[in-house]
Amino acid sequence: METTSQGDPRVLFVMNLVLSSLFATVVVWGLDLVGIAAFTPVNVGSLALVIMAVTYVMTR
Repeated sequence: METTSQGDPRVLFVMNLVLSSLFATVVVWGLDLVGIAAFTPVNVGSLALVIMAVTYVMTR
């Protein structure tokens, strides 16, 4: 008897949101450190949305 679970979509969405936001924060901080982009909530949020979208597309 084999069962597979996709998991609760709400939990997956929150995990994706948190992990993408953390990764985006680190990336934007690093870009600010080398002078490429400013460390602002808009930049972090934009990159987090892009990462979330790419993650969603790649897992579907």
